[in-house]
Amino acid sequence: MTKEKKEFEGLLKIYQNHAKKNGFRLNPNKKIKETLIIQLIKRENKFGKKYCPCRRISGNEIIDKKNICPCIYHKKEIEEQGHCHCFLFIK
Repeated sequence: MTKEKKEFEGLLKIYQNHAKKNGFRLNPNKKIKETLIIQLIKRENKFGKKYCPCRRISGNEIIDKKNICPCIYHKKEIEEQGHCHCFLFIK
């Protein structure tokens, strides 16, 4: 297994566990889920953190901290809309 595949599988498991623990789930659409996780990995490689692909990064670490996936907004968005903004987590 390649390093990238291991990283992907590890992150997938972390987010599956997070969703299960919090009473929601990952998007069942495999393509959406894969695309978002790959984007998280790319953002971590580029910016040093797993910033949500659907959030803007200001460059201010204090402001941007709230946008690290799972971002501080995701639970409220799931409760109100049935999914987080980027559709990684759903009800």
